[in-house]
Amino acid sequence: MARILGLDLGSVTCGVSISDRGGIVARTLKTIRFPSEDYDICFDEVLKILQENEIKKVVIGLPKHMNGDIGERAQISIQFAKELEKEGYETVLWDERMTTIAATKVLLEADVSRKKRKKVVDQLAAVEILQGYLDKQNGGF
Repeated sequence: MARILGLDLGSVTCGVSISDRGGIVARTLKTIRFPSEDYDICFDEVLKILQENEIKKVVIGLPKHMNGDIGERAQISIQFAKELEKEGYETVLWDERMTTIAATKVLLEADVSRKKRKKVVDQLAAVEILQGYLDKQNGGF
C-alpha cells in the first residue's frame, strides 16, 4: 500500500502527517509556515512533499462548524483539495472538528510546555485527521 499524507490547513500554518506504508499508523511529518492566507506557498510545499515521498492520496481536514455547516475555512480546504486533484492527486476531505482540541489535550497530558505545544499542535492535529481516516479504512471506529 502507498503512503498517505494528512493535512491540517490553517491560515498561517499547515500541519502535515504521513502514514506508514501499510496504511495503519499516522505520524507527524512537519509544520509548513506561510504568510497569512498565502496558500500558494503552502500548496507548493505540499506538492514538494508529495513528490519526494511518492504519495498519491491526501486526506485534508474539513473544519466544519459544530452544527455541521461549512464556512469560509472549510471552503478554503475544499478549494485546496480541488487544486491538488488538478495536479493528479486523490483527495479526501475529513471532518476535523475537535482535532486541534484533542491534539492540545494530548500535549497538555504529556506536560509539554506552551512554547513546544505551539510548534507541534498542527502536526498532531494532522495526525488525528489522518489516523481517523486510516482507522475507518481499516474497519476501526
